[in-house]
Amino acid sequence: MSAKNLSPALLDRLPPDVRKPAYDRPALKPGIAHIGVGAFHRCHQAEYTDDLLAKDFDHWGLVGINIRPPLLADTLGRQDGLYTRLIRQNDEVEARVIGSILRVVDSQESAARALEVLASPDIEMVTMTVTEKGYCHIPSSGALDLDHPDIAHDLANSGAPRSVPGILARALERRMASHGRPVTLLSCDNIPTNGIILGNVVRTFAERRGRQLADWIEANVAFPSAMVDRIAPATTEADIDTVEQRFGYRDGALVVGERFRQWVIEHRFAGRVPRWDLVGATFVDDVTPFEHLKMRVLNGAQTTLSYLGVLGGFEHTFETIADPVLARFVRRMLTEETLPTLMPVPGISPAAYVEQSLSRLTNTAIRHRNHQIATDGSQKIVQRLLNPIRDRLAIGGSIALLSVPVAGWMAYLIKASARFGRAWRVSDPFADRIAAIADSIGSDSKALVDAILAIDAIFDPQLAADTTFRGHVAAGLDGLLSGDPMGFVGQVCAGPTDARLKQPSRSA
Repeated sequence: MSAKNLSPALLDRLPPDVRKPAYDRPALKPGIAHIGVGAFHRCHQAEYTDDLLAKDFDHWGLVGINIRPPLLADTLGRQDGLYTRLIRQNDEVEARVIGSILRVVDSQESAARALEVLASPDIEMVTMTVTEKGYCHIPSSGALDLDHPDIAHDLANSGAPRSVPGILARALERRMASHGRPVTLLSCDNIPTNGIILGNVVRTFAERRGRQLADWIEANVAFPSAMVDRIAPATTEADIDTVEQRFGYRDGALVVGERFRQWVIEHRFAGRVPRWDLVGATFVDDVTPFEHLKMRVLNGAQTTLSYLGVLGGFEHTFETIADPVLARFVRRMLTEETLPTLMPVPGISPAAYVEQSLSRLTNTAIRHRNHQIATDGSQKIVQRLLNPIRDRLAIGGSIALLSVPVAGWMAYLIKASARFGRAWRVSDPFADRIAAIADSIGSDSKALVDAILAIDAIFDPQLAADTTFRGHVAAGLDGLLSGDPMGFVGQVCAGPTDARLKQPSRSA
């Protein structure tokens, strides 16, 4: 007999070791809209909200909106917004049903349903996890990319937007014209100063719509920055089977995460705000030190291990960091070159944070694929690698280690080109452009680096022109495209970081 699917009717019949919503869910009213209902949101903000509702019940139910695939109706929708958050920590398994998502809205074909929710006077907080590329910004500057096809479309078709900035600006325009209630737009994506970038792209778009809307946004909308942290890999069929076998029910909307979680939010709001600070989140005046710590250390390590891991033949993070050479490399990189670029963070030892972060990546139950982490690297390397490199160069510090994962990102995309045998499939907004460069240039590492560093949407021209940076990246790319990329990494790691390295010979 097949197991029953998760539903409100099934809640009372779940085994006692499955934690269930501890509040009157049928009485819950919506107050938050979230754009981008993926695994991370369900493992993070929706869980914090579930905690808050159990502690201080209020009208902070979530309405989930997807404007990009996947569709929600057949997963979360079919389960009335209920889903299981599964903690996997090596051999530990812990199941909890989250009830904070009241309903879900698929708005992939048209923005109309999303706009209806976002413009509602009931909604006082809009959160989002739309990935870095969802902001349609220029990574090197943070400005709205007015040449982006979706932005060009939305400026010409304001009633039918399809980009996040276009949809938000149109929703705010409708709020202004109807009830005028203030709203907070809170980015929960892994972008430094994400509130500033979100504010920039929405305000710039709104200014193209007219001064009245821009002035209303200035007076009635807040864009706080936030730092979010929890590792939540893509759910697998094996995860779904685990819940059925151990707990006796099926859940097609299951998400998996580690035990650790963190949320730091800038105390800048318009109107009422959910008191997430009562359940573990932190409200601060300045998120920047926390952002730098997390993005440059944990995310810097993840990005480094993803590219070097793929080049070394590893599939998952935990397998990659189990390799002694790569583990030593990433620890040295973080300790010697990344930590000196950080601001002091109240109550946190940077060295201890490095060890905690690397320990989290060894969790064998979190099967985070290197290719998944490597997705959209052109949108990530600025904050994770290039900004600390810029800070190191400003004080004359070594960048020999930090330059290697920059070259790793290049090698990862180059080896996906036709000329390099299409070693794997990649997903990156600049993948086609870099593949064209590789197809045209071939194996000349210096020429490849010159051409890729000329992409000023990623590389600030001043950094791209720095001879030390160019030399290290070219040496790194030459070593990583050689027949022995892990031998090259080991060679870098074995010697002083400021030494000139003899490169391994390129295989034919």
